[in-house]
Amino acid sequence: MTEPTPTPSSAIPVNVLTGFLGSGKTTLLQRLLQSAQMNRTAVLINELGEIGLDHLLVQQVDEAVVLLQSGCICCSIRDDLKSALRSLLSKRERAEIPAFDRVVIETTGIADPAPILYTISGEPVIRHHFELANVITTVDAVNSVLHLSNNPEGVKQVAAADRLVITKTDIADADQVAAVRETLARLNPTADVIEAVHGEVEADRLLATSHLERAVRPQQWTVSNPDTLAGLRRHSEAIGSVCIALEAPLDWTAFGVWLSMLLNRHGDNLLRVKGILRVQGSAAPVFINAVQHIVHPPQHLERWPTDDHRSRIVFITRGIDHGLLRRSLAAFARAPVSELAAY
Repeated sequence: MTEPTPTPSSAIPVNVLTGFLGSGKTTLLQRLLQSAQMNRTAVLINELGEIGLDHLLVQQVDEAVVLLQSGCICCSIRDDLKSALRSLLSKRERAEIPAFDRVVIETTGIADPAPILYTISGEPVIRHHFELANVITTVDAVNSVLHLSNNPEGVKQVAAADRLVITKTDIADADQVAAVRETLARLNPTADVIEAVHGEVEADRLLATSHLERAVRPQQWTVSNPDTLAGLRRHSEAIGSVCIALEAPLDWTAFGVWLSMLLNRHGDNLLRVKGILRVQGSAAPVFINAVQHIVHPPQHLERWPTDDHRSRIVFITRGIDHGLLRRSLAAFARAPVSELAAY
């Protein structure tokens, strides 16, 4: 692991919009494209024709790029994401497109987010110009249990999310929406959950970069009614989440070695790691964030969000013994660890 970043980066923030087939990604994106907050935003889409841009179109730059009335730039991903991002930079430098301050990437409905996040954080040229702001995942209130039960990609999309948007709430009944919320609380207790009606969501809330997410704020995230998850559990018993707390300050080097070894051995089944650390020699907390094998650069926060200055780390796992996880971390940290049901 790299050293924590002491100051904010000047790189362009990237929002990744994902979600399973039919979960409402395109509807949500259509609404966002009409928002004034999307001015000076470049949007990368697998197929431009799928989102109906004609009424918003100002100019066709070339076969893969259009400009919208809002000032947003929409580009079709014709090759791969790395090439598309490099092409955006090249067009901007040659003044073929307006300057942009943000990138939004819409994935395909069956995409595993991990390779996309690796491109943003792992490719040297891309990493120099761009940084991940957050992952937004749409979840269908009507069909979510079916999607998540039968499709491992859907579970990975939920686990990777910083913000979960429950869609189709206008056609779902209250019990369905409540069941979806409890399902998401079990699969990803760290995410901010937003309900959308007809794709309407406040753009600022959706796109804003924030390290003070639920992983570092005191929250009650245990499932209150396990019976509503019975259908999902039959298919995903191995998916679980645990929050581990440490009282003593962590040795940053030892923790980095431990986390690197854990990801190397169990990365495919360690769907998400997110938390706030009390590090030896630092008054400010350090925020960590990893998705499967991908560790995002750790960052110093300006302050502790609460009076609780313990290290608190949330793990979303598949088939990993949480007891072994706790004991392993305790051995490397040389300090007691505890499991939190609410934090």
